[in-house]
Amino acid sequence: MADPPRSKIFPSSRLDNDAGALFVLQSKGEWWHAGFHLTTAIVGPTMLTLPYAFRGLGWWLGFVCLTTMGLVTFYAYYLMSKVLDHCEKSGRRHIRFRELAADVLGSGWMFYVVIFIQTAINTGIGIGAILLAGQCLEIMYSSLFPQGTLKLYEFIAMVTAVMVVLSQLPSFHSLRHINCVSLLLSLGYTFLVVAACINLGLSKHAPKREYSLEPSDSGRVFSAFTSISIIAAIFGNGILPEIQATLAPPATGKMLKGLLLCYSVIFFTFYSAAISGYWVFGNSSSSNILKNLMPDQGPTLAPIVVIGLAVIFVLLQLFAIGLVYSQVAYEIMEKKSADTTKGMFSRRNLVPRLILRTLYMAFCGFMAAMLPFFGDINAVVGAIGFIPLDFVLPMLLYNMTYKPTKKSFTYWINMTIMVVFTCAGLMGAFSSVRKLVLDANKFKLFSSDVVD
Repeated sequence: MADPPRSKIFPSSRLDNDAGALFVLQSKGEWWHAGFHLTTAIVGPTMLTLPYAFRGLGWWLGFVCLTTMGLVTFYAYYLMSKVLDHCEKSGRRHIRFRELAADVLGSGWMFYVVIFIQTAINTGIGIGAILLAGQCLEIMYSSLFPQGTLKLYEFIAMVTAVMVVLSQLPSFHSLRHINCVSLLLSLGYTFLVVAACINLGLSKHAPKREYSLEPSDSGRVFSAFTSISIIAAIFGNGILPEIQATLAPPATGKMLKGLLLCYSVIFFTFYSAAISGYWVFGNSSSSNILKNLMPDQGPTLAPIVVIGLAVIFVLLQLFAIGLVYSQVAYEIMEKKSADTTKGMFSRRNLVPRLILRTLYMAFCGFMAAMLPFFGDINAVVGAIGFIPLDFVLPMLLYNMTYKPTKKSFTYWINMTIMVVFTCAGLMGAFSSVRKLVLDANKFKLFSSDVVD
């Protein structure tokens, strides 16, 4: 029997009775709203890890990798937006990554592969955001009350309580103002951290700078691939179709404007943080440059007001990041639990939303408290998850949709990116697992000490 036309497989009319589409992924936004969502998904406190990534690559290779990742991800996201636009014009508007992949590739199992990877990434980032926010509270508490007795897991519980309240914002579109503030916060703490690093580097108290790499060849290789995985994870988001779904139709061309807004912020924040942090601290750069500015021994290396304000900005943005990466889970819950014949705020839909989202956030908070070494686990998830979703699938989807000839430049650049980043992802995953094993003896459940 012949396969039915694809427009019948995913007709646009299917969204009329889809609670996930109607309630969570509401298509009401403008291009700048998409820019706010993208910026919150990509430009977060993880960029303060860039000096640490440069530590494993050195100056010139660090610049090459940072620039390459930026160009490739912009290109990949642009290609995916074109595929989504093409499907919309063909009467198959997709609002979910998993449905887009299953439709274009014509394989039902891709639906489950994508949803598994997306769920792993989004839940991992949700857990990581709560853990980092808990750390921010702990830093402020320990500065104000050096002899205080509160533990990290207690701060994580506080953060989780706030996230439970914020999780009741019903739709992705309802986050547009929060994500606008998130964009401003990212610019704010980047400016503060960069200014603190430059001031320190020009002062008489500047630390001794050393930019040498690992002494052994194997050590340099593993460090380089771990650094590449870190940069790839920083640029990744894995939810671009869901973000484009928030645009009011027709969405054609709007996503490119959102991408340009997002990457303008990326250019300023990523390069300034990487250059200033690595310039000052060299190969002693920590996994978060704020830790270098607040050493465990001795006085802080920047004015306490500057560091305190930067930590507050990071803390506030982490709430927005946790909300953005929870939207896919909420959409799945809403699709299964809500009734489209009832109002969004009817008791029939409000009660399940309150219970399910509270349980999800409680789970993320519990995991953050139990696994303060989650950064190492997240590195593995990032290498395995972000590479296929953001560096491989967009090129594959474009080639399958537009079918460029095998002699064309577009076809071969897409194939090259897929092969190179598949290999880099495998090596990065291996390097991340290696670091996980090496750090295993430091792991303690519900510890107040976070493994660096």
